[in-house]
Amino acid sequence: MIKSIALVTVWVLDQDRAKDFYVNTLGFELRSDERLGSFRWLTVAPHGQEVVFVLMPIAPNPMMDEGTVATLRGLVEKGVMGPAGLLTDDVHATYAELSKKGVKFVYPPKEQPYGIETILRDDSGNPFSLVQRRK
Repeated sequence: MIKSIALVTVWVLDQDRAKDFYVNTLGFELRSDERLGSFRWLTVAPHGQEVVFVLMPIAPNPMMDEGTVATLRGLVEKGVMGPAGLLTDDVHATYAELSKKGVKFVYPPKEQPYGIETILRDDSGNPFSLVQRRK
C-alpha cells in the first residue's frame, strides 16, 4: 500500500541557480547534491518536511529527446508547470519577506475560499501557490 508522496519533480533551467534560489532565497534545506556520472541528483525541502523537491534539469536524457526538451523548456519558461503548493502561517509576512529578496509574484495575497493565497515564481518561472489556510 502506498503511504505517502516522497518527492516532487521540479523542472529547472539551471540547477546551480535553482539550488541558490531554493536554499538561499526560500530558505529550504539542501537534502542531497550527488553526481552520478554526468547526472546530478539535487533535492531540497522546507525544514522538517519529508517530501523533497527534485530540482531536475531540462536536458536530453534517455527518456527525453531534443524536441521534448525544447517543448518542456518553453512550458517552464511560460510558467504553466505549477508543480506544488506551499503553506505558510502568515502569507502577508512571507510575501513581504520574499518580495524584499527579489522573488516575483503573480499577484499580492488575496482572500480565497480556502484561505489567503498568492502565487510566486521560482527562478525558472515555475509557479507555486503560497497559502495561509483558514483557521
